[in-house]
Amino acid sequence: MPKNNKFVSKKMGSNKIIGEKIKNIREMKNISVVEMAERSGLEEDQITRIEGNEDFPSLAPLIKIARVLGVRLGTFLDDQQELGPVICRRESLKCREGIGFTNNAVTKHKFMSYHALSTDKSGRHMEPFIIDVEPSKDADFVFSTHEGEEFIYVIEGTIEINYGKNVYALNEGDSIYYDSIVAHHVHAANSLPAKILGVIYTPY
Repeated sequence: MPKNNKFVSKKMGSNKIIGEKIKNIREMKNISVVEMAERSGLEEDQITRIEGNEDFPSLAPLIKIARVLGVRLGTFLDDQQELGPVICRRESLKCREGIGFTNNAVTKHKFMSYHALSTDKSGRHMEPFIIDVEPSKDADFVFSTHEGEEFIYVIEGTIEINYGKNVYALNEGDSIYYDSIVAHHVHAANSLPAKILGVIYTPY
């Protein structure tokens, strides 16, 4: 139990760092919350909650915020700046730490934990993650849409992807590559957890 609590604490800490970074960059660039909302299409209170670490944001609003601030999505996740290759060993604690996200900005329920694999790589255009996908009891999914592309490879379990008007079921060993500008939602199938490799590309 103590080990699990420590892991949760680290995940919460990672989310807190993201909120602080967004606020610091926004204030440094003299962009108000009102202007941020207008330019990103997000609600003012949503931005305030993200910056205040009251929400577990989804990737879609983070990508929109990054574009308004003129930074890469990875800026919110970076720890160091490494110009050469970055290796993330399986036994590394850093590779196991997770960042919790939800697909709905009005709920605090986390159904995905993202384990970033490249936070030390500077100037990167791709964001690779190992993602633990927990079952969601809510069938009324809130779809995401943002610029860029995504690649998903199923490591364990089964996932469903709502993509536009279509639904795709992916089992262990299956993969999918799609344009993320099309409304989409990724979730575990059969009320069982799953694990996936996800690579996200966002133009900068």
